Amino acid sequence: MRILIGNHIDPAIRDRGDLRAWTQRIVWFAREGDLIVLCDEPDPQFFTYATSLTGAEPANLRVMVPPAGHHDGRLLDPESLTSPEFVRAVRDALGVGGLDQVEEIFALWPSAHVSRFAAALGIEDKFAGAGFFGQGGGELGNNKATFRALAAAAGVPIPAGAVCRSEREAVAATAALLDGAGAVVVKQAHNGAGVGNQLLLRDVSLASDHVGARHLHRLDGDSREAIEAYWRERWDWASAQNRFPVVIEEFAPEAVSVYSEHIAADDGTRPTEMGTLLYVGRRLSHQIVPLRGVTDSVRAQLRHGGALLAETYRALGYRGHLSADAIVTTDGRVVFTEVNAQVSGSLHIYQVIARRIVNTAAVPERSVVEYHVPPTWAVPDFDAFLTAVDELGCAYDPATRTGVIVSMPVIPLEVNRAQFVFCIAYATDTDRQAMFEKLDARFAAVPANAFSASDHVGVPRPPAS
Repeated sequence: MRILIGNHIDPAIRDRGDLRAWTQRIVWFAREGDLIVLCDEPDPQFFTYATSLTGAEPANLRVMVPPAGHHDGRLLDPESLTSPEFVRAVRDALGVGGLDQVEEIFALWPSAHVSRFAAALGIEDKFAGAGFFGQGGGELGNNKATFRALAAAAGVPIPAGAVCRSEREAVAATAALLDGAGAVVVKQAHNGAGVGNQLLLRDVSLASDHVGARHLHRLDGDSREAIEAYWRERWDWASAQNRFPVVIEEFAPEAVSVYSEHIAADDGTRPTEMGTLLYVGRRLSHQIVPLRGVTDSVRAQLRHGGALLAETYRALGYRGHLSADAIVTTDGRVVFTEVNAQVSGSLHIYQVIARRIVNTAAVPERSVVEYHVPPTWAVPDFDAFLTAVDELGCAYDPATRTGVIVSMPVIPLEVNRAQFVFCIAYATDTDRQAMFEKLDARFAAVPANAFSASDHVGVPRPPAS
């Protein structure tokens, strides 16, 4: 049996708020006899739904919730894992000799507190990379500034850019990069899905809808003073109040976002999957596995660069799954942009849904796309979504290996608004688009002008002060 921990990035690095729904993707990985640790009780509908597809019997899975801690159960408080109360509870739940049966501790985020939890139970050897993570390796491996240094050392191509540790450095780097391009991407060291990115435009004619950058800023003029004014306003945001360095990269117009996932183990690394990320309105819209529609050269570049990065991170001490993100430029070059040294939001899609449930490797060929529910959709709850999927003839059919699979709980955050993700298994792009358009016609009820790209999807806006 295994202990599965549904955590997320430590709040000391980046506070993410309510992640009860998102961390329940850990359920997809559960097998008979496993113990699942979550910040709150899982949504019963989703728990039953997901296990019905994976074949894990819910009665043979144990769920434990540590003390709520500082986050009131909205997020797993890392410190709660090592509370004497919870450690005793886990020992009691496993029973006499139970700890000897633990094969692995599997955590979504490689927190130092998971290492300490494993040590408190006396099974530190069951958490791969425990020594590295116990000394803050999770922050090191997921820092976008550190990535650029490691990628350069490994000889992996990265965008022209700089790691800046002061406002003055940021001004100088921005000015130099804008001389060669009409835009730069400003990146926080810790954030995901483009939420921590800002596209800084000098040339407003450049296409930007497809870019993973939640924020957009158009420079007021071409002068250095305009750049200095921007950084006076945005340095604190970009550096998280001077806690982390800031990455500034040259913008690559019309590039396509892809990724190469790998696993790093004591005896080496191996590739696990490649896929495509697509952004609409600068938001992460959907991702597709396996990678299709690219040239052999792009595929080879992506796999080779990803493997070099995986070996570099393994040499540091990292163990586990990691994703090397990249872009494909218009001239066919693959340039790497970051590494997510954690269980990414792609692992459950390709490892469980695509391979085990849909079996994308079988004939006839199938692909799987996971969509973030668009901000224009009004979805009341899980029942309403599943009912619509069934009525529209889009429910997953094991016989055809096509249809919709909901990949996280549909938990309303306000009336008729829920933020969640769902998959579509499909044969052709035409089929995929047809299923999505049926759902869009049913649920698209929120005016597009009711939100901006910088809004957090599905979370009510705070009242005006």
